[in-house]
Amino acid sequence: MATTLSDAEIEEALHDLPGWTHGGGVIWKEFTFKGFKGAIAFIDRLAVAADAAAHHPDLENHYNRVKIALHTWDAGGVTEKDVALAREIEALAEP
Repeated sequence: MATTLSDAEIEEALHDLPGWTHGGGVIWKEFTFKGFKGAIAFIDRLAVAADAAAHHPDLENHYNRVKIALHTWDAGGVTEKDVALAREIEALAEP
């Protein structure tokens, strides 16, 4: 089982992840796209990467915005697995 990161470790990791926030046992970020199709295309790319990593984020879609929250259920908090997927998500958000 993965080990949860301390608050200090999470904050340090987020220095390299602009726009990501830590709170409530998750790390999260909201991405904005030009329109609905851009948001859905991002979700499609994210779904492939998340499935390959066997790590599935919580997603919210509101027209051109996608909010992503990451945490590791079996660890009960944020782990390195979440930080790694957040880094991958950043690369996927590029148009």
